[in-house]
Amino acid sequence: MLSYRTSICLCLTYIVLRISIPLGCVVAAEPGGEKKILLIGHDLDHAWGTHMYLPTCKILATCLTQTPGVNAIVSDGWPKDKNALNGVDALVLYSSPGGEILLDGEQAGEVDRLMKQGVGLVCIHWATGLKKENEQRLGEKWMNTLGGMWLHFVGLKIDDSNLRQLNPEHPICNGWEEYELNDEFYLNTQVAPGSETLLEVEVDEKKVPVAWAFERPVSNGGRSFGTTLGHFHRNFEIEAFRRMIVNAILWSAHVQLPLGGAPVAVSEDDLQLPPEPQK
Repeated sequence: MLSYRTSICLCLTYIVLRISIPLGCVVAAEPGGEKKILLIGHDLDHAWGTHMYLPTCKILATCLTQTPGVNAIVSDGWPKDKNALNGVDALVLYSSPGGEILLDGEQAGEVDRLMKQGVGLVCIHWATGLKKENEQRLGEKWMNTLGGMWLHFVGLKIDDSNLRQLNPEHPICNGWEEYELNDEFYLNTQVAPGSETLLEVEVDEKKVPVAWAFERPVSNGGRSFGTTLGHFHRNFEIEAFRRMIVNAILWSAHVQLPLGGAPVAVSEDDLQLPPEPQK
């Protein structure tokens, strides 16, 4: 049993810690602990140099592990080994439409459990989507999970635009400034009520949301981030582009981001794509 003096010392220590550490502040890595990020891609389904899912997931994993206490794992498709999901802090999809991958099929129950536990979710480019035939059945749930989505029938355009930060104070915007970007922009993207539009572009004189952050109200502190950007592999060569996405992944995992943003250094070898398959 603790002595009276020891008990008083412990109480005082607790009070000092509560005063000195702001409520809601998340430490990047606890001693001996890790934040576990699972990135999911799959085989190529678009023209070479676009939608390079697995190579891009490996680049992002290289960047993520530069933040102390972060462990990143890349999976080709939904992991067959359920141990890969043990202790996961965030799921990242750079893939075909994520609505079907996460909400349909055998893994839907597992995904629902993870989301309710507060596991973070990040979807990049096409992974923010939902096929038209599934809008009625899955649309509301997908919006409540990701905080926004892109429907296949609303159109797209490859164009140049300044990538505008609507809230430069948000941690996802740490360490990078607005710049001109060439990408495939999804038009008329839907952003859910309660979800914050963070980034937008201008296409044909119309403002188009391209990234949002969502603190899921029905989960245990769960955070979601979606961006419709990321069509071209060359954009992941841009430091500011990588930092935006890596910041978002870490934010979704409740990692406290420095003002300068997450480290995202890569080598030429990291960015090098594997040989293009011969047809």
